Amino acid sequence: MEKDSGALNRNQVIMTTGIIGIVVNVILAAVKVIIGTVVNSIAIVLDGVNNLSDAMSSFVTIIGNKLANKKPDKAHPLGHGRIEYISGLVVAAIIIYAGITAAVESVKKIINPSVSDYSKLSLAIIVMAVVVKLILGNYVKKKGLEVNSSALVASGSDALFDAILSISVLISALVYIFAGVNIEAYVGLLIAVMIVKAGYNMIKDTVSDILGRRVDRDLIHSIKETICEEGMVNGAYDLILHNYGPDRFLGSVHVEIDENISAKEIDSMTRRLMEAVYKRHGVILEAIGVYSQNHGDDVAVAMRTKITEFVMEQPGVLQIHGFFIDLQRKYVNFDVILDFEIEDRQKACNDIVEGTKKIYPDFEVEVTLDLDI
Repeated sequence: MEKDSGALNRNQVIMTTGIIGIVVNVILAAVKVIIGTVVNSIAIVLDGVNNLSDAMSSFVTIIGNKLANKKPDKAHPLGHGRIEYISGLVVAAIIIYAGITAAVESVKKIINPSVSDYSKLSLAIIVMAVVVKLILGNYVKKKGLEVNSSALVASGSDALFDAILSISVLISALVYIFAGVNIEAYVGLLIAVMIVKAGYNMIKDTVSDILGRRVDRDLIHSIKETICEEGMVNGAYDLILHNYGPDRFLGSVHVEIDENISAKEIDSMTRRLMEAVYKRHGVILEAIGVYSQNHGDDVAVAMRTKITEFVMEQPGVLQIHGFFIDLQRKYVNFDVILDFEIEDRQKACNDIVEGTKKIYPDFEVEVTLDLDI
């Protein structure tokens, strides 16, 4: 399935917002570095360097977005969306480097202090920078949330954080002017530490995305609701979504249907489900498995009810599904989802098997331990 207008609009928003961020940050960086050099203020200079790193981050975000939207090819048939995560790591590395550099320069100033000469112009520029960063940060973060871009949200949050750092520079200048105490080198070191911490948090979040962060529960719930709107479906389970970049999901799911539905009807149903899920949620369901449900046999229904009651009474059980009974073979099979908080989940599953066998000793019992995804 090719990209739709929503995907194209997302790319345009990221591109436009990134360019605005670059232009604003380059101007702020240039002005701060010049003013900081003139008044001999390491804090203002480092604040300007931080703005320059923000501009570089916006540039990397734009490049990463462009590369991520390359068409699928033979080597990468599912596209290049995960490049956005790689660009996120590059942005984090730039931020950390800027922070370390700032820390080194601040320590030098602490060891060899120099006198600053603040002017009304320099103070006015710092105030202006705070206002600009507040406006820019809110704008970028809002756009990032609109298009679900973690890179833009991080950039917006970083800009708001920069405003706080600029306020600290302003405070250090006022302290020096009115109290004669020069704390700007220490403020510069504090800024450096905060920059490094921001970079570390970005790396942690991006690595979490690469490893496979839990998908948003609201998205999982809404997809299952869409599936259950289909008349033949009695339940949707085991929905697994594989992330190939922000808002790019391929998935699979099991649906529970009546055991007497024909293969022709199942084929038509799965096609309808795939189309409905893609149109509403932009998620490609690459496979739909089937659980058959015993409805026509009173004995099977009674067994299902009794076993379900027993299983749901066990500690840590979140769900039972995929229930199937073959009365001729005397065979019972179902899936259980156990809480990750249970220390030995396999033992808990085995206990459920043994407990079910005690209720129905003549039956072979198989239980599949599912994940709480």
